[in-house]
Amino acid sequence: MPVASLNDIVRPAFEERYGVPAINIVNDLTLEGVLEGAVEAKSPLIVQTSVKTVRSVGAPVLAAMWRAMTAGIEVPVALHLDHCPDRAVVTECLRNGWNSVLFDASELPVQENLALTIEVVREAREYGAQVEGEIEAITGIEDGHGSDEKAARESLEVSLDFIDRTGVDVFAPSIGNAHGTYKEAPVLDYDRVSQLVSARDIPIALHGGSGLSSEQFRDLISRGAAKVNISTALKETFMKSSLEHLAQAERIDRWDPPTLFDDVSQAVRTLVIDLAKEFGSAGRGA
Repeated sequence: MPVASLNDIVRPAFEERYGVPAINIVNDLTLEGVLEGAVEAKSPLIVQTSVKTVRSVGAPVLAAMWRAMTAGIEVPVALHLDHCPDRAVVTECLRNGWNSVLFDASELPVQENLALTIEVVREAREYGAQVEGEIEAITGIEDGHGSDEKAARESLEVSLDFIDRTGVDVFAPSIGNAHGTYKEAPVLDYDRVSQLVSARDIPIALHGGSGLSSEQFRDLISRGAAKVNISTALKETFMKSSLEHLAQAERIDRWDPPTLFDDVSQAVRTLVIDLAKEFGSAGRGA
């Protein structure tokens, strides 16, 4: 199955009310692991890259890895640029084969954000790509982007006007969710998702998915949150599994990098499989 568009992945999820894991990878090992997990779970998958990862690895290298690892893949997958405030990085990724981008101008006044997002949507369409939009910052810092200050929210009318005028394909509202590790139990505005979906037939992106409960996932997905972002959980899985392996290697004084890679990859695969089952996407990509 070839790489699919974001719309081809999230639209069925939105209509049938299941969630698609959208997971931020950090290197070749995690990219390979999330893809293998999706294939094993027979789940559609959105692979996400932060601006930090694009800059550290390089867009051409990431694109080459993506093409090599998705050649002949058996489930629908898309490559998404997450939370990017830099237009130059958006353009570089689109030119290198990303088929979905989130242009994040949430720190700007709404009208300036709107005007720039319209330009990004126009550019993305030239590459056959889709765009996720947001007008409110998601609380928390992720890969050096964002703020721990509580994000202000716009009115429903402002959000709907943004959706209508930009033509974004997916919308990411602030509903009390946060990036990073939740310092306290989040109080989520479930009705905001329902109001947006009721007014506009648009899939919702749930940011800050790491740390939410099964009940919270089920409720939000049932309301139209079709794209569920997972970043912190991937990073923790990657680093904690590495630490566990290295501690064992030190105990037995055996240093074999391939076994480290195997253990980390298995942990990442298990994470994806568990998420696909929880979000209801397992078996949907068969």
